[in-house]
Amino acid sequence: MPPCSKCHAHLTEPAEWVRHYSGIIRRGGTVLDLACGAGRHTRMLLERGKIVTALDRDTSQIVDLSETRNLKIVEHDLEGSAAWPFGSRVFDGIVVVNYLFRPLFPMIMDALAGNGVLIYQTFAIGNEKYGHPRNPNYLLAKNELLDVFGKELNVVKFNQGYIGRPSPAIVQRICCINSH
Repeated sequence: MPPCSKCHAHLTEPAEWVRHYSGIIRRGGTVLDLACGAGRHTRMLLERGKIVTALDRDTSQIVDLSETRNLKIVEHDLEGSAAWPFGSRVFDGIVVVNYLFRPLFPMIMDALAGNGVLIYQTFAIGNEKYGHPRNPNYLLAKNELLDVFGKELNVVKFNQGYIGRPSPAIVQRICCINSH
């Protein structure tokens, strides 16, 4: 029996952080949904009129979107030996949720267009009390997103700590604009 969609709606709803800050991405802008998973943010961004590139190492969860206008699906293992798949291409927005691979930080920064918006939310130290990930390699240190992106980009909002929804976790969240 399939799961009740009302009971599991939090698994497909966009993160509140992304929902709130995606509105400042340029109207009709290009957005990279990095590590898109099941496409919850891709779907929302498309509904809001963005031109989306959805990237994940396994894109089988978004196969239903394969014929969608204004969407490019890229299957690529960002942690493998293959190069960054976008070369020098830039995006008006980049969304990253629940994914951390620190070697990508410089590429994310370089891929953000002038006046582009970075919206990033992922797990931080302390999350091990609430569930996965527990490995410190996949948990942000205190102020890490701020230290990495806040030096080069204008910070709109940064926050870290406990969130209760969609499930209890310790996260860091940042929204920045590339003023260069």
